[in-house]
Amino acid sequence: MGPEADPRRPEDFEARWRSRFEEFAEARDDDAGIAGWSAAGLDARVRQFRALWRPPPRGQQWLDAGCGAGTYSRLLQAHGLAVVGTDYSLPTLRHALRRTADGIVYVVADVRRLPFHRASFDGALCLGVTQALAQSDEAVAALADVVKPGGEVWIDALNRWCVHNAADLVRRRLTHRRIHLRYEAPGTLLRLMRAAGFRDVRLHWLPLLPSRLKAFQGMLEGPLARTALRFVPFAGRLLSHSFVVCGTRRGTEP
Repeated sequence: MGPEADPRRPEDFEARWRSRFEEFAEARDDDAGIAGWSAAGLDARVRQFRALWRPPPRGQQWLDAGCGAGTYSRLLQAHGLAVVGTDYSLPTLRHALRRTADGIVYVVADVRRLPFHRASFDGALCLGVTQALAQSDEAVAALADVVKPGGEVWIDALNRWCVHNAADLVRRRLTHRRIHLRYEAPGTLLRLMRAAGFRDVRLHWLPLLPSRLKAFQGMLEGPLARTALRFVPFAGRLLSHSFVVCGTRRGTEP
């Protein structure tokens, strides 16, 4: 294994991703391309999030950490929320600003070092971010710090135990190719959320098909597939490309 793929050098992995995001923002103009997703993949992720998320009362202030070109920031705003979006890529935020009407504030910031006072937000999203980080603990802790007691936090990740993702890891190790994405074990993110002070922590599977099979994606989002992923042992763990974890910040609610 070469030094670029060495998990003991997380700074190399993260620096490559940061550079990649800058390149995406300079070369592309669609939300999905800027984030490194296919259009079908991003659409599926947004649909599944909307099906799971229950909009809070209008007027709450929410954070979209790692907002990219503002896809989820605009969704939050459409539900009457005051939104702050952060991203460490300035070129990406320029795209977000061009797409957004007045009302969303964008800030250049790393999700692990958020420049806000404690308990500043009623809720937060961190979607499409963890696969570009060497680990998730600092991001989870930072989000817990800036969300008020009683507020929700949603974080997604690529599923380490999915057959497709696990095979990709094995192929790369056998061929000495560097790791291009970080896959997360669902149990690890659940433990991090609980340790950071969240209660009612829940795991939801986000099944995604490759773009060439997008005509069948709707089948994975239907009630039958949802029931199978939830109740058939190991179905979600082995077959779901991604997952999202949400939890409520412990403490005395205002």
